Amino acid sequence: MPAAPSRLALLIFDLDGTLIDSRDDLVLSVNLALAGLGRPPLPEAVVANYVGDGAPVLMQRALGLLPPPDRNRRPEAPPPLAEAEAELAERGLAAFLAHYATHLLDRTALYPGVAEGLRELRAAGFRLAVLTNKPVRPSRAILAGLGVDGLFFSIYGGNSFARKKPDPVGVETLLGECGVDPRRAAMIGDSSVDVLTGRAAGAWTWGVTYGFAPATLALDPPDATAASFPELCAQLLPLAESAAGRVTMKTEV
Repeated sequence: MPAAPSRLALLIFDLDGTLIDSRDDLVLSVNLALAGLGRPPLPEAVVANYVGDGAPVLMQRALGLLPPPDRNRRPEAPPPLAEAEAELAERGLAAFLAHYATHLLDRTALYPGVAEGLRELRAAGFRLAVLTNKPVRPSRAILAGLGVDGLFFSIYGGNSFARKKPDPVGVETLLGECGVDPRRAAMIGDSSVDVLTGRAAGAWTWGVTYGFAPATLALDPPDATAASFPELCAQLLPLAESAAGRVTMKTEV
């Protein structure tokens, strides 16, 4: 990259496709909601492609109320729905959230190296936060169930603010909570939505290429990329402001 941070204090992580592999539980909950509405199930790859813009948009896509995302174009705000469509969307969203509350930890797991890496980043002195477009309640429940919620000083979801990513309000709020300049912070995620979010706030951006939407990173290339969480940590640890951050991350998963 043409420039690189010399030191970082705040790391902001996306959730689905970055810290957790939640594909199976999302697919199950979407298809249970569709079944309750008399709709046929969708293939796993289709549902996974719909993830990333929050639960309301996920269900609107699953119900055919919105077209599939075009991963070769930047995300756009969805158009308003007609009254009958909006009522169906509300029913679908309520059904999805009810099922997901029951199934969110059936098969969801941290990606390899995430638990160890987060602890090492925290020990190196980084402040860690989560900013996701998933609703905040299931986001916090998942991180608690996986035993890593205590590593983050803040966990914000798609309904925590009036606007979701790629709007920078979440990053700006976290910067304010820490008193950190944007150039000492990084937004880390698996899609162009995360890159656009970080860039809009003036922060550095990292893309992980193992998640749900790595192809979108070609649209808006981040400042750096990593193919695994241990590789990400190896890049970040030397940038910690404390002396402990100058160690090298082990590569074993």
